[in-house]
Amino acid sequence: MKRVEGCPLCDETGGRLVHDAAKFRVIHAAEAGFPAFYRVVWKEHVAEWSDLSSADRSLCMEAVAIVEQCLRDALAPAKINLAALGNMVPHLHWHVIARFDWDTRFPAPVWAPAQRERDAAREAAVEAALPAVERDMVQRLSSRSF
Repeated sequence: MKRVEGCPLCDETGGRLVHDAAKFRVIHAAEAGFPAFYRVVWKEHVAEWSDLSSADRSLCMEAVAIVEQCLRDALAPAKINLAALGNMVPHLHWHVIARFDWDTRFPAPVWAPAQRERDAAREAAVEAALPAVERDMVQRLSSRSF
């Protein structure tokens, strides 16, 4: 597996590990104000989506879809944001972010300036639901041939 020394996603997990599959991992990212912020990180160091084979693109997108569906089923967010930017860390990873109409930046992107104060009680309620969400993610991801 190709790795690049000094790449934070090759050298480190990139967040709290939720699921570890042969070709990817799912992590929970500690992003203040966004309690349901996950990443699907491709393990091999590739920078672009088109660097993957067709089969690997299908596998990766199926993992992203499972993470998204688990968040939708359990949390009923206003929207799920998906992004594969890689500008700061050119190692393929998908952001899967549950967005709520009360979050500090909604409806703008999570990287936009804040439009309102954080709602600690609502954030805590989402955080309290995450262990069950993650058990569901692991179960669904483990039931597939990844």
